[in-house]
Amino acid sequence: MHLETVLRQVMVSTLLSTVLAAPARSEACRPEGMAVSAVADVPYCLAYDTAGREKLANGLQRRNIGYFSGGRTGKDGKLRYLVSDIPWAHLTHINYAFAHIDDANKISANETSPGNAATQSEWPAVAAATMDPALPYKGHFNLLNSFKKQYPGVKTMVSVGGWEETGGYYGTDGKRVASGGYYTMTTLPDGGVNHAGIEVFADSVLAFLRRYSFDGVDIDYEFPSTMPGVGYPLDWKFSAQRQKGLQAGYRELMRVLRGKLDGAAARDGKYYLLSAAVPASSYLLRGMETFQALRYLDFVNVMSYDLHGTWNEFVGPQAPLFDNGTDAELVSGKVYAEPLYQGIGSLNVDWAYHYYRGAMPPSRINVGVPYYSRGWREVSGGRNGLWGTSRSDVCPYGVKPPCGLGASGIDNIWFSIDPAGKVEEAGSNPMWHAKNLERNIPADYLPMYQLKATDLSGHYVRYYDDALVTPWLWNQQTRVFLTTEDEQSIRAKADWIVANHIGGVMHWELAGDYDWDAGRVALNGVKGQFVPGSTLTRLLAQALRKADPALSHLSPVAMPTEAVDLAVELSGFALGDENFPMAPTLQIVNRTGLAIPLGSVLRFQYPVSAPDNWLAPGMRVTSGPTGSNRGGLKGDFHTVDYILPSLAPGASTSVQVSYRLPITGPSNYRLIIKGKAFATKQEYPQYPKGSF
Repeated sequence: MHLETVLRQVMVSTLLSTVLAAPARSEACRPEGMAVSAVADVPYCLAYDTAGREKLANGLQRRNIGYFSGGRTGKDGKLRYLVSDIPWAHLTHINYAFAHIDDANKISANETSPGNAATQSEWPAVAAATMDPALPYKGHFNLLNSFKKQYPGVKTMVSVGGWEETGGYYGTDGKRVASGGYYTMTTLPDGGVNHAGIEVFADSVLAFLRRYSFDGVDIDYEFPSTMPGVGYPLDWKFSAQRQKGLQAGYRELMRVLRGKLDGAAARDGKYYLLSAAVPASSYLLRGMETFQALRYLDFVNVMSYDLHGTWNEFVGPQAPLFDNGTDAELVSGKVYAEPLYQGIGSLNVDWAYHYYRGAMPPSRINVGVPYYSRGWREVSGGRNGLWGTSRSDVCPYGVKPPCGLGASGIDNIWFSIDPAGKVEEAGSNPMWHAKNLERNIPADYLPMYQLKATDLSGHYVRYYDDALVTPWLWNQQTRVFLTTEDEQSIRAKADWIVANHIGGVMHWELAGDYDWDAGRVALNGVKGQFVPGSTLTRLLAQALRKADPALSHLSPVAMPTEAVDLAVELSGFALGDENFPMAPTLQIVNRTGLAIPLGSVLRFQYPVSAPDNWLAPGMRVTSGPTGSNRGGLKGDFHTVDYILPSLAPGASTSVQVSYRLPITGPSNYRLIIKGKAFATKQEYPQYPKGSF
């Protein structure tokens, strides 16, 4: 080969390498549908590729997010679960649960209190839990950073709040302080936005992330819903007073956090993630307007579980993938019989996913799976307990009768203490204990939970419903029903996530996963039992490694390449039970600087989780699947055309709409004038300005 040929090839190769190595323009990596930050030069490309998909660790194509609870330290004499037990090689994100909001509206994990687990505890008897001496703190935070050195691609986030620490927190003495938490930090007593409280909290979050090297914050606010009697009962005194302002406060919290994190990212050269644990219940979501705060989040972790529980008498699965038209709670509410619902059942994972799909691309949505059970006792009727009833007029604190009789004793080893100081009988168990019950194994850990082998009575049989995609345990002798998850249901959910191009999965909580230990000797002297492990997490990782990348576009079809400044928003939602059917106003403002002629069409989409029977003058649904969602919803969107009046520059028009199941969005707006379609600047600010 001639020398000049060699030199030419070297030059071409060097130039190509330089081009490939050049960083992508940051804005090109911003996830679609996420609000444009007021901060310049946000380094989106550190976390996302040019299609707006998050860069993930361990060869996974979709997120596999595990919540790690900091309270299972072993100090209470029960089985511990430490950072060293986490299956790091199979996860993309680890959410530390929980930090809380203190009396000064700052984030706290009690990390400055003597002996706290977050920064001061040590476990010298656990070889894998050796502290990194280079860090100025010990505890869980030390171990999280120590293991991140081995798994640098795994992102750690701090989750703030949770069920019992949304409106208060637990002090170092173990007593709960009813401080108001999220409710008072975001919202004033008169319903106004607490701007000062939000600013203090957001600044403290940023300092916390930097101090302990977290990659982001997860907001677990349960719940900023304007429906009455939701959330932890002791918090109702805060939420009820602020009901009308909860959503505005929530949106402002997310907006301010997004701005603060983006500013820090530009300064630090490190992208900070903002996520939220969000509800799946259509009742809760009815009080969250159209969930406008989604625009500020990198992604959501949908709590698509606890869809059935002992707060009522209907016995059913807590996280079914699909509806099958026989949900006893919905039958009782005459949902299937009411034509306006079109047979859509909303208590399932598939429905919850499609609700969020209305405002987010699939890549920004993670569905939740529970690594714990729920259960009832004294169940009558149903098919092996499924859709039976368990009824009592003596109910847990904050629950109105009739309620269900919760499984107790050996069927409830992960119990909580309710606000009245009583054991919450709810059939809550880690999956490793549920698997031992399934095999009728008197496991060796029972004495840790003040139980003995003779407490195991009757015979547990596993059943599975293919239409619902859910397993359960039924003990005919004791009439106990436990709703569970196992390899069969998790495999099916993983396949569904992959097939629908969804961003990933999260699980609450890692300590509930299981492995089989053939060498452990149960209390009856027989070898073999289930123990805390990572079977389900590994199974999910295996499926998500083989997947193609998630779908990162909000619209299912190509959008117009020019945009006009047309502002569209749903507002004017009623509060509480007055918000049914939902009847907000669709407000349209012409900011294009040009007159929009009479007869122009505003086309938009809303999710198929709601029926296609929107009611409004001049508006019609032009496409989208109809009918029940048995076996899963078909497609993602309904399409609506609204014939506009003439609109002068700066003019606005409005129309009241009506619908029966909550929606996100609407989204994918198009303004069609004389046959030419334009996107809107509020959704696609980066598009060139269109002219008509």
